[in-house]
Amino acid sequence: MTDTAARLRESLIENLRKRTWRVGDRLPTERALSEQYGLSRSTVRRVMADLKRRRLITQTVGSGTYVSDEVQQGLASMVSAAAAQTVSPAELMSARLLLEPALIPMVIGNATAADFDRMDACNHEAEVAGTLEAFEHWDAALHEAIAEATHNRFITGVFRLVSDARAQGEWGVLKLRTATQERRLEYQREHRALVEALRQRDAEQARALCLAHLVHVRDNLLGP
Repeated sequence: MTDTAARLRESLIENLRKRTWRVGDRLPTERALSEQYGLSRSTVRRVMADLKRRRLITQTVGSGTYVSDEVQQGLASMVSAAAAQTVSPAELMSARLLLEPALIPMVIGNATAADFDRMDACNHEAEVAGTLEAFEHWDAALHEAIAEATHNRFITGVFRLVSDARAQGEWGVLKLRTATQERRLEYQREHRALVEALRQRDAEQARALCLAHLVHVRDNLLGP
């Protein structure tokens, strides 16, 4: 996230913390925020998507963006998320290798058509992303969507911490240092194959693909 985008995010969160905007209040439009902070509409949209993911805001097509009924719970969860900023990439990958494949049976059992639509949307957005930052955002969103397909709120909360840890500076530096177009295309193919195995309710294949993908990411970031 760029410095200006981070400033927008922190400004919005600070207004929510101070209750400048309360539950049900309407936030400024994407266009207004874009002009105020000198950001593209797509960047503002990604910031707002992050706040929506954290249950701080809701969005209604044709109406606008509003402070969520769950804003206080969302803000409280961010306090715990601050601890994720001290996690090293090696620690994060070790945890992901243990946790993510273990979720596959629950995803197979509980995922809905809407969950698969969301996974497909994350894959599409990652594939058309014009920057590494945007690709990483949708990469993380896909893994979080898979976790949310368990329909287990505790697991969803844990994976919000995973996404927070991925957003820290050290992970971003490693990603930038090791990123190539070939690796990005490989990740995209692996993501598509994993989602298809989940859609087919093939637990064994999905678990194998998930583990292989995570090992691939770990080896590219940290070395075999």
